[in-house]
Amino acid sequence: MNLFGETLPMATAIFLILALLMALSFEFVNGFHDTANAVATVIYTHSLPPVVAVVWSGLWNLFGVLVSSGAVAFSILALLPVELVLNVGSGAGFAMVFALLISAIIWNVGTWYLGLPASSSHTLIGSIMGVGLANAWINSPNHNFGEGVNWAKANEVFTTLLVSPIVGFICAAILLLIVKALIRKPELFQPADAKKSPPWWIRGLLILTCTGVSYAHGSNDGQKGMGLIMLILVGIVPAVFALNLNLDPKTIAGIEQGEANVAAIVAKYVKDRPADQKEAETELSAFLKTTGKVTDKTFGALVVTLEAFEANLEGKKTFSELGKAVRAGVRTDIYLTQNTIGKLLKTHAITDAGDSKTLKDFSGSLNSATNFIPPWVKVAVAFALGCGTMIGWKRIVVTVGEKIGKTHLSYAQGASAELVAMGTIFAADNFGLPVSTTHVLSSGIAGTMAANGSGLQLATLRNIALAWLLTLPVCVLLGAATFSAGLFVVFNVIGWK
Repeated sequence: MNLFGETLPMATAIFLILALLMALSFEFVNGFHDTANAVATVIYTHSLPPVVAVVWSGLWNLFGVLVSSGAVAFSILALLPVELVLNVGSGAGFAMVFALLISAIIWNVGTWYLGLPASSSHTLIGSIMGVGLANAWINSPNHNFGEGVNWAKANEVFTTLLVSPIVGFICAAILLLIVKALIRKPELFQPADAKKSPPWWIRGLLILTCTGVSYAHGSNDGQKGMGLIMLILVGIVPAVFALNLNLDPKTIAGIEQGEANVAAIVAKYVKDRPADQKEAETELSAFLKTTGKVTDKTFGALVVTLEAFEANLEGKKTFSELGKAVRAGVRTDIYLTQNTIGKLLKTHAITDAGDSKTLKDFSGSLNSATNFIPPWVKVAVAFALGCGTMIGWKRIVVTVGEKIGKTHLSYAQGASAELVAMGTIFAADNFGLPVSTTHVLSSGIAGTMAANGSGLQLATLRNIALAWLLTLPVCVLLGAATFSAGLFVVFNVIGWK
């Protein structure tokens, strides 16, 4: 079967189509949760009819997805085990992809059915951790769980996800108090009237904040599905998606020059060299594990990898000039080089400040070669998010509007929470970190209720907190279980090695 300009075996093509549909299903379900939060206030306050609000939000989600850099997408994928990333086109790689998608969809649908604003970010990250831990248990000689997850990256992601709800609660509360002190309009602070729309200026404010949150959500949350789709495409159709074939010749020339400079620097630290490129890959893969340490061959392995990268690029002006058979290998070289440099810099294995800067700059220049998202992927993800919102918005809207505080949501409370959510998400985007729209917005609503003296419905907050607390451990277990089952099916039923 011909897909993306490549002829694939029928079985592989079916797996590819199924995996892409499931990735889009994840984003569709994501629309139940996170995108529904973006339209909750504008629908609940009758600023826009539900259909208009959802379509409007979907369009701004699309814009957010289209302009996103992809940094968040690849930040989450950095949690995956090195060996599975490098071999995503293998049977184990397929088992990993389906495990991530199935476990995330199961939990998202379950919490949506109960009307709980659970985090799709937490869901996916928990599933990734479960896959990594199961992989370590099954394949590590000593069943070492420490090898299963990039714990340094996990700590960075967890910090963002834990801090963002606190920021949402406090900042939304403070903003509401400032608004009450500066704007003397009693109707702004009254619960939304179920029988009529608010005054035009309030409607305008709420539509503006809904637009901002939708755009911010697309620029951050939409990237999770994009990352999964790219993982699938790179594994199955590497000739087309392993490298950015549209990268301009000037950028590639700069990468080549940077490679020569870096190779000269790394050579100063070499004590021993691997016998060949395969041994170099094994050495660097071991180093990149959480417990990996610098050995006598680490710098030599990096030099061998850089030399292989240089040999493949020699005389080439674009990646499209590379033979299709070598493109996946070039991507592997880039992946190993970038991550090895990153870990060497973090562990201060490079002692000269000038050398460190050169290596860091070169590593950053490689992002454009592999961390790219085709426009059609962005459009597909945005469409799936919008469709999910249209189908499942009502449960989450009712929870946000009526069940967090003891009084119904006011116009000022909705606007304050959404402004804070929008700012928090944009800040996370700048650092390439995932953040949960659900967590920030619902905690922001709670903050405005507390600041307003409206009281909080402890039963609802307890259920939301319980969903937050259970998401990671449940999804870890789901990810581990589905990955283990997937390996059994792939190896013992299908016979795919």
